[in-house]
Amino acid sequence: MHQPVLPPVKPIAIKDRISVLFLEKGNLDVLDGAFVVVDRNGVRTHIPVGGVACLMLEPGTRVSHAAVTLASRVGCLLVWVGEGGVRLYASGQPGGARADRLLYQAKLAMDDAARLKVVRKMYSLRFKEEAPARRSVEQLRGIEGARVRKMYELLARQYGVPWKHRDYDPTKWGSGDLPNRCLSAATACLYGITEAAVLAAGYAPAIGFIHTGKPQSFVYDIGDIFKFDTVVPAAFRIAAGRPLDPEREVRLACRDAFRQSRFLDRIIPTIEDVLAAGEIPRPVPPAESVGPAIPNKESIGNAGHRG
Repeated sequence: MHQPVLPPVKPIAIKDRISVLFLEKGNLDVLDGAFVVVDRNGVRTHIPVGGVACLMLEPGTRVSHAAVTLASRVGCLLVWVGEGGVRLYASGQPGGARADRLLYQAKLAMDDAARLKVVRKMYSLRFKEEAPARRSVEQLRGIEGARVRKMYELLARQYGVPWKHRDYDPTKWGSGDLPNRCLSAATACLYGITEAAVLAAGYAPAIGFIHTGKPQSFVYDIGDIFKFDTVVPAAFRIAAGRPLDPEREVRLACRDAFRQSRFLDRIIPTIEDVLAAGEIPRPVPPAESVGPAIPNKESIGNAGHRG
C-alpha cells in the first residue's frame, strides 16, 4: 500500500514572518534537512528559514550552495552586510521580480506624469500631508531633503544627542560619530527588510522614482516612507545611552520597532498603494505573445515567490 505523498512546501507570506536575523560567525548549511549555522566547535543552531524574511550575513559567515538553494525556495532574502550590520554589499533574490509587475513598474517610472504622481504619493505618506502643488520631481526631492535634515535635528534635540549633520565614510566605519553610526546601522536593517518585501511582491529594487541609478533605488524610495516612524527614533534613543556595542543595540531596537509597528503587514500594501497612484493600468500581454510552456505552481506566498 502506497503512503500518501505530502504536498510540497509553500512559502509563508512575508507579513507572517520574523523580520530579520543577523548571523555574525559560522557556516550556513543544510544538514539532515535542517537549515543550520555551524560554529567553529561544530555546534549546530537551527534557523527556521521559511519563517524569516531576511538573513543578514556579516563578515565571518560562509554559505553553502544547499543553504542558498533552500533560502531561495522558501523566499528568504540573503543579504551580505558589513561589520555591525551596515554597508549592504550584495543580496540574493528570494523569488525575483515577476514580468507583469516589472513591466508595470518600469512603465510608471518612464512616464513623467505617472512618475510625478507616484513621487507625490510617497511624499504624502512620508510627511502625512499633501505634496506642494505644481512642483517637479527635482523640486520635491529638494523639499524632502530640507525636511529630512530638520527632522534629524528635532529628534537629536528630543533625545539629547549632539548632532552636526548626516555624514559618514563607509570605507572607515570607526571614524563616524556615534549618532551617524547608529543611523547607518538602523537604515541598513530597514533597507534589508524592505528589499526582501520588494522582491517578494514581484518588483525590481533598481527601478526607483525619487532615487535612481542604484541597485536599491526603489528600496530606498519605499524604506524612506517608514524611516522616521521606525528606525530613526530608535537610532537616536540608542545613541543617547552611549552603549558599548551600539550597532548590536540598534539591531535589537529595530527588530522591536518592526514588530511593534507591524512593519511587514504594512510594507507590501504600501508598495501597491504607491504604484497605483500613477493611475496607469497594468500592462497586458500582447495577443501574439507565447505563454509559459509549464504553468507556475500555485503558491500561498507573496507574488514574487517561485512557488
